[in-house]
Amino acid sequence: MNSNRRSIRLPGYDYASAGWYFVTICCHKRQNLFGEIQQGEMVLNAAGEMVE
Repeated sequence: MNSNRRSIRLPGYDYASAGWYFVTICCHKRQNLFGEIQQGEMVLNAAGEMVE
């Protein structure tokens, strides 16, 4: 493992506690696999609804 990487974790934060987490997924060639943005809102397709 590369020990030269800097941790982005907050010191002293309990990551096991309940809370909301957001995950960003960047797909190959930036394909819209889960839906698309229409008028500033995310409109899910069938795959997006399944993931939700």
